Amino acid sequence: MPPVAPRPCPRPCPRPRRPRPAAVLGLLLLLAAAAACTTPPEPGPRPPAAGPGAPAAADGGSAFWVDPDGDAARQVVAWEARGRYDDAQVLRRIADRPVAVWGRPGDPGPGIRRARAGAKAAGRTLVLAAHNIPHRDCGLRPAGGAADARAYRGWIGAFADAIGDARALVVLEPHAVAHAVDGCVRDGQRAERYRLLSEAVDRLKRNRNTKVYLDAGDPAWIRDPADLVGPLREAGLDRADGFALNVSGFQPDAAVRAYGTELSRATKGRHFVIDTGRNGAGPLPGDRTRASCNPPGRALGTPPTDRTGDPLVDAYLWVKRPGESDGTCRGGPAAGTWWPEQALGLARRARD
Repeated sequence: MPPVAPRPCPRPCPRPRRPRPAAVLGLLLLLAAAAACTTPPEPGPRPPAAGPGAPAAADGGSAFWVDPDGDAARQVVAWEARGRYDDAQVLRRIADRPVAVWGRPGDPGPGIRRARAGAKAAGRTLVLAAHNIPHRDCGLRPAGGAADARAYRGWIGAFADAIGDARALVVLEPHAVAHAVDGCVRDGQRAERYRLLSEAVDRLKRNRNTKVYLDAGDPAWIRDPADLVGPLREAGLDRADGFALNVSGFQPDAAVRAYGTELSRATKGRHFVIDTGRNGAGPLPGDRTRASCNPPGRALGTPPTDRTGDPLVDAYLWVKRPGESDGTCRGGPAAGTWWPEQALGLARRARD
């Protein structure tokens, strides 16, 4: 019920009486005695102290699903059990934020269905990466991919079926188009690759709530975005929701946005998403190949969000999962393996 406004007196209001000094003195003595007899409450248990730069509610109301059982979340629990409270709190910069779920190369269904159930229950959008194109990564580690075109069609079908009617955003085949453009893919395989990507776009878009972004590399890879226009269109860009940039990369936001804006202009205004998971300190200087494998001193970038402030940028995402190794370079474990100390370094150096 709304508060009642004070009403004016119907006649001249009587003057309030001043309290007598004796009454005031008696009241003060009574209050002092009550305070002296009061026992202060016992302090309750204190939570672990927050570490330097530790975040508050880290997902910031993101539209994307946070996996409560991800590698970083499990690491937080393990460190708290061992008394590493400060490190655990800092690592929440990753554990409490949404990262992409990558479809498993064999059967992607079980993992995606588990994530789909969690995302639907939370009312959030599921972020996924499909990375199983034949001749993936041109034989470089971690090499792999479907055995042939038929196997890939079956795999992407299972991937799409597992999503169903859930709200999902799919980054389609990181590095696939850029590797075709830079000459890494042989001539005989290039046409098949574009055809498979185009078919994958169509299959995923049959899901009414799935958005699809074709990966397009990063500004340090294919220097002239005009070189990507034809290949992206051949790969189905006109029927996708846009393209993705900087997946697994370290290029800073400003450079990627400028590059993406130019590519968008050349593709009749297609929108794009940016992987910001590890670009908070920019790239390591030096040879691109060497600088992209577990580079030291890097930091988390802009937290995942669909509120980018840029009409062409649909989302900042963490597609490459921060804390997963790029390979055995610089003392890292096998590619794709969770590396707690690297994750902690990325989180400690983050600005957000």
